[in-house]
Amino acid sequence: MSMSFPPSPSSAKLSAFAGPVALCLLVLLIHMAISGGRVAVSLTALELKRSTFEVGILIAVFALLPMLLSVKAGRLLDQIGPWRPMRASAFVVIIGIILPLIWQHFIALVISAACVGVGHMIFQIAVQRQMGLSVGEERLRNFSWLSLSMATSGLLGPLLAGVSIDYLGHRAVFALLAISPVLCVFGLYRVRNYLKTSHKPPTETSETKQSVTDLIASPKLRRVYTANMLLSSAWDTHMFVVPIFGVMVGLSATTIGLILAAFAAATIVVRLALPLLQHRVRPWQLIHFALLATGLNFVLYPFFEQVWILMTLSFVLGLGLGSTQPSILALLQQNAPAGRAGEAFGLRMALINGCQVTLPLAFGALGAVIGIMPLFWLTAAGLGAGRWFTRHAESAGKADEPPSPSAPPPPSKPPSTT
Repeated sequence: MSMSFPPSPSSAKLSAFAGPVALCLLVLLIHMAISGGRVAVSLTALELKRSTFEVGILIAVFALLPMLLSVKAGRLLDQIGPWRPMRASAFVVIIGIILPLIWQHFIALVISAACVGVGHMIFQIAVQRQMGLSVGEERLRNFSWLSLSMATSGLLGPLLAGVSIDYLGHRAVFALLAISPVLCVFGLYRVRNYLKTSHKPPTETSETKQSVTDLIASPKLRRVYTANMLLSSAWDTHMFVVPIFGVMVGLSATTIGLILAAFAAATIVVRLALPLLQHRVRPWQLIHFALLATGLNFVLYPFFEQVWILMTLSFVLGLGLGSTQPSILALLQQNAPAGRAGEAFGLRMALINGCQVTLPLAFGALGAVIGIMPLFWLTAAGLGAGRWFTRHAESAGKADEPPSPSAPPPPSKPPSTT
């Protein structure tokens, strides 16, 4: 007679563990398309003899539609779940990457940037929302894995783009970059049951219309958004300015890719060390260190042309900027209103992409007038101002926290006898 046994706890843990791991691999494949695509599009535009202002327009286009659609995408994910939006966004990224392979023209680069930008935005919000379904230390662990996977793709994408352009040309690079989102589509179909069953539609509907102003009105969320916007702006400024600076001082595409890869390698290193750091350093201490270290780095950057110094500065910059994202994502999920996590992540994406639209346009125009070097110093000044602006964030955050349930109630005032 045969006997059946219930599944062991280890198998249950394995199936729960497989979801976040699979999502990290999928977002790595999608993120390679945008991290490498930005470099490929920028260098291809320069090869087509476009100005720095036009390169700035291209980089801004990556963020234009995400800036306008992120909040709506987050609300849609909260309502219908991740499966269909993630599948559609992966196909949009594939279309955007393949177009410059077929048509080497500035218009094709603009369309490519728009498709890759909006596809990556939807996919990333969906994955962040899925990672946030866990609680406590597991949530922080999931966000650390997510940040590590994006740091890895941030290393591979620019490196692949730079080497491919030097050895295969400005057309073939897009064929290689298209491989990763195609693989992502196959991976999505492997985890579609997990994505469908993990979604729980909102059960309560509010009679009052919800608005993003509700999220911004929260002091805790407002501080998280401000810090994340400053650090992300520095990240994207580095990705925009370094290729132009490298071309100006005569560096090859491979060398520029290596400099950007050093930045990505540092984000991997620091995120591997985050489990140790997060038990010893508070989130706002990491954020303030990143603001100061990044600002000093941007002050020094334009004084050097030696490749090893530029790679060192890029690596140090990656250590500072890469140390904060998991904590910021966990704080955002923790403080988001119930049932609106996707919308909160969407607002974060909209604010970041707003900076990604305005900064390249402004810096592209300024670069054409005053040159590239002052742009580094303007960024440094902004980071210093941001550090001053958030100087009381940690103490204010403690003041916002409700009293602990285990804390004894304050002594009551005795009644007056007069």
